[in-house]
Amino acid sequence: MTAPVVGVVDQVPRSVVDTGSESELEARIWSALAEIPDPELPLVSVVDLGLIGRVTASPARVHVELLPTFVGCHALEVMQTTIADRLAGLASVVEVEAVFDPPWTSERITVEGRRHLRRMGVAPPGTGGASLISLDAPVACPHCGSSRTRLENAFGPTQCRTIRYCPDCRQPFEAFKPI
Repeated sequence: MTAPVVGVVDQVPRSVVDTGSESELEARIWSALAEIPDPELPLVSVVDLGLIGRVTASPARVHVELLPTFVGCHALEVMQTTIADRLAGLASVVEVEAVFDPPWTSERITVEGRRHLRRMGVAPPGTGGASLISLDAPVACPHCGSSRTRLENAFGPTQCRTIRYCPDCRQPFEAFKPI
């Protein structure tokens, strides 16, 4: 497991002193997290991809659980550092910890996240509680909507995506693996 990324601010920032309550602080944290794009899918935030687990916050310490899509996610350290940097002004100590319990599943991707994926030409995973990676499930083409697509390669640009092809619009596209 990757060690948490910790950022320490020399003194409590003025913005933390003025927050008023921890629930306001948590709201500010979630708002800031929603602005952080996934490093590989820049139109989708880490929140909309469902990568953020539990957040605990006080003016002294913020702890964010990051749920990687796969154990070997090569963007993990980039995400941890980006999140810690973005939240640095909200508490004296910011910790971003990669956790695998609970595991990330494709069900965590929000409706907005799915919309952004389609806009990027990436087919979002289907819904329905898939418990294993299923490469046989029909995948709608993000370009034309056809479900007559076929798997071209189970190994896409990252561990969580595949390459598919749509014979109707003749477009190759990436698809998220349902987990």
